[in-house]
Amino acid sequence: MTSAPTLTRDEAKARFIELRSADGRVDDADLDAVWAGLETLRPEAMLGAWKGGEFTTGHPINGMLQKAGWFGKTFTSRNDVQPLMCRNADGELYSNTSLGKGEASLWAIEFRGEITASMVYDGQPVIDHFKKVDDTTVMGIMNGKGGVVDGRHLYFFLERA
Repeated sequence: MTSAPTLTRDEAKARFIELRSADGRVDDADLDAVWAGLETLRPEAMLGAWKGGEFTTGHPINGMLQKAGWFGKTFTSRNDVQPLMCRNADGELYSNTSLGKGEASLWAIEFRGEITASMVYDGQPVIDHFKKVDDTTVMGIMNGKGGVVDGRHLYFFLERA
C-alpha cells in the first residue's frame, strides 16, 4: 500500500478550501492529508469566539450539530471553554451544556505524533484537536471514545467570529 503524498502548508490550505466548498461527501483520507500538512497551534491561539462548520464525510454525527443549532465554540481562557455554542428559537446564543455534558478546557495534547491545541470536554470522553489553516481559520478533528465512531473521526472547521 502506498501512502498519500505529503502536502506542503500552502497545498494543504488550498486543498482545505476546495474540500470545504465541495458539494456532497468528502473523503476522510483527503481530510487526513490536509490535516497532516497544516501547522500546529498553541492553546492560547484558540482564545476568542469561533463560528463552526463540519465536513460531510458520512460520519454518524454529521448533521446532528446543525439540528441542535450549533453556532461554534467560545474559548474564554484555557479553563473556561463553551464547546457547543448554539442558537435558541429566538436566535440568541447560549452554551448547550446539556448536549455537551458540561463545558470544556483547552490543552496542548499529542495527536498523530504532533502536539497541538486541543479541547477536552468536561463530561464526556471527547477531545477536539485543532490545526491552523490561516490567521482566522482552524481545522478540527473530534477524537476520543465519544467522538470516534466505527473507527472514524468527525472533521470540522472554525472561523473567528
